[in-house]
Amino acid sequence: MPRIEPIPLDRLAEEPRRIIEDGVANGTYATPIPLQIFAYRTSQILMTNAARSAWGQQSLLGGRILELIRIRSAQLGECQPCMQSRKHDSITDEDVACLVAPGASTLTEQERLAVEFLDLLSADHHAIDDEVYRQLGQVFTAAQIIELGFTCANAMGLHRFIHTLDVFGNSEPVIAYDPDQVDTALTDVSEKKPA
Repeated sequence: MPRIEPIPLDRLAEEPRRIIEDGVANGTYATPIPLQIFAYRTSQILMTNAARSAWGQQSLLGGRILELIRIRSAQLGECQPCMQSRKHDSITDEDVACLVAPGASTLTEQERLAVEFLDLLSADHHAIDDEVYRQLGQVFTAAQIIELGFTCANAMGLHRFIHTLDVFGNSEPVIAYDPDQVDTALTDVSEKKPA
């Protein structure tokens, strides 16, 4: 059981339940569990789903690079649900295996540098110097580099957070399901319950 017990599907509000059921059915989400946890804050699951639905649209990097970054970030953050899913048809098992050592792979120069940038940002952001930006500037526009930076930063944070939830854990939850904790703050909870 995850550290925060997922809201049972039959206890979810209508819209979050629809998002989860449809997303799992159409392959957008590999597992419902993180979303059942995100649903403790309804606006969070709505924002997460909206971002997932818009993923890759109007991207200057393209869907393939975004997906390589997403998968590599999941590998670095040890986010099991995200490592398992593939959200771009061009991604092969060989591509995923190459993410561990992008220099010795069939990745394009853009793809290789995008993955290397993510690795540096994740492990040693102080190593991102003029030379790294010079190399990026040879294959990406400034606008693409900005998109790359924000994509990497957002993916890393989310994957690390999901990892901390221990989504596939087998211990008792640290925080058990309580319907009074959905869409409430601690001050709201204390006001509802007698002292």
